[in-house]
Amino acid sequence: MAAVTAGAAAAPLRADHPIVGIWRLQLPEERCTETYRIRADGTALVTSAEEVAETAFEIADQPDGQGFYRSVNRIVKDNGKPDCSGQITKPGQSISTFILFHPSGDQFLMCQRADTRSCIGPLVRVKGDWI
Repeated sequence: MAAVTAGAAAAPLRADHPIVGIWRLQLPEERCTETYRIRADGTALVTSAEEVAETAFEIADQPDGQGFYRSVNRIVKDNGKPDCSGQITKPGQSISTFILFHPSGDQFLMCQRADTRSCIGPLVRVKGDWI
């Protein structure tokens, strides 16, 4: 998988990729919710507290041998307001993560490495909303 570079267009995903859809992450410590609207065109709309961000991302088409999908996410636009952790995200920032789906396909963990020791989640699929 090639990394997303600054100025690069998002790469479309296969229509049935399990990441496509709307996902919510409840952060009880911060009393906050993040919502990820992940589109098949390789873009996403992320809301977190006051923040609204547009991202371009690439994700592996298939998981690795341990079940992780490697992903690179680049912030394209941000409204400059704080997210659930109080941070302000700047356009151009990239982050690599490893996504591990629950067997149901309705939840996933987002991890810093291809193991479950440094993850957030679960992110839970939201059904019935438009992307």
